[in-house]
Amino acid sequence: MTDSALPRLLMILGSGETSPTMVTPHQRLFARLGVAGEVSAVLLDTPFGFQENADELTERIQVYFRDSVGREVGVASLRSRAVAADDPGAAARSMLALQQSRWVFAGPGSPSYALAQWYDTDVVELLDDTLRSGGAVVFASAAALTLGAFTIPVYEIYKVGADPVWLEGLDVLGRATGLNAAVVPHFDNAEGGTHDTRFCYMGERRLADLLDQLPDDAFVLGIDEHTGMVVDLDSGAIEVVGRGGVTIRTHSEQTRFVQGDDLSVAAIATVVGSAQRPDPVEPPSFVVTPASVAQALDEGEVSAAVDGILRLYAESRGEADHDVVRRLIAALGERAANAPVDVESIVGPYLELLLELRASARADKRFADSDLIRDRLAAAGVEIRDTPEGPQWALT
Repeated sequence: MTDSALPRLLMILGSGETSPTMVTPHQRLFARLGVAGEVSAVLLDTPFGFQENADELTERIQVYFRDSVGREVGVASLRSRAVAADDPGAAARSMLALQQSRWVFAGPGSPSYALAQWYDTDVVELLDDTLRSGGAVVFASAAALTLGAFTIPVYEIYKVGADPVWLEGLDVLGRATGLNAAVVPHFDNAEGGTHDTRFCYMGERRLADLLDQLPDDAFVLGIDEHTGMVVDLDSGAIEVVGRGGVTIRTHSEQTRFVQGDDLSVAAIATVVGSAQRPDPVEPPSFVVTPASVAQALDEGEVSAAVDGILRLYAESRGEADHDVVRRLIAALGERAANAPVDVESIVGPYLELLLELRASARADKRFADSDLIRDRLAAAGVEIRDTPEGPQWALT
């Protein structure tokens, strides 16, 4: 297969680039490039090159693509300018691997660090060449932030307290599509719980400051967590993949697209062309995270806490998530046991909801989950009795 026969694809991921959610999108992208072995693929390790566990991260990413996606991925190791200067031969070999590859991946780490290593190097030209001559560039998380004309220095603003300002991005997206954008992954992040960490930890206030600094024709391209967009540069079509959506936020509008929506480079250009400055978007009043549920319990907002527990349970993935839900159920049980007078009338409706949750687990033959709900409540002073009339509870 010659390069000229390959499609030109740009895949941008908001997070979860090595999660089960993205296995199928990765496999489909590789399938568009050809059968296994025909297309060389490399990991560009620069964004996390400064981290002490860089070797571990490299291996973890390679294992994911080999075992979960079914593709072998090599490494174009360009961890720092200093390392390249110390071993120019190794750096040249990595550049050659990047040049010969038709699938390039970069992901977690620091966007500002990656930019500092890539500015004024051949990396940018090689990425552009992949998208011009045929192949795929797959950038996620920190690496995704570098693709636009403007880049958020996330750590410096969120952790160090620097003023919200843009760095000059690589603008790979702009040269490939003509869109003057700032790519913002983790767009729907909710880790803050009680404070706004949407928009890659910037929150509404800081994002509004950043938007004010953009030229009138520029916009924010927001990509939710465990979500991606695949841009076919030959046709201009864009496919949204994963759990969430892609948001086009201008000075005046916010437009969201999800999987199955009709989206293209031309459609985004149309949205951006009709921009006027908007009112700030208010953060959600109750973001469901383990921390927010715990706070609701502390503040006596039992209804909100129960709703949060049920939502967390419905969205839980794996044993670690289940452990979090179990701890919150135990906390709810302790609150019921230690509540003042007339506790049964207060917590009764909510314990009934938990019994429904347990019944649902039993109906799905998830007996381990149903037994754990019973046992955790029992440890917190809530006895569950299964009777011919149905399950009943009592405070002990």
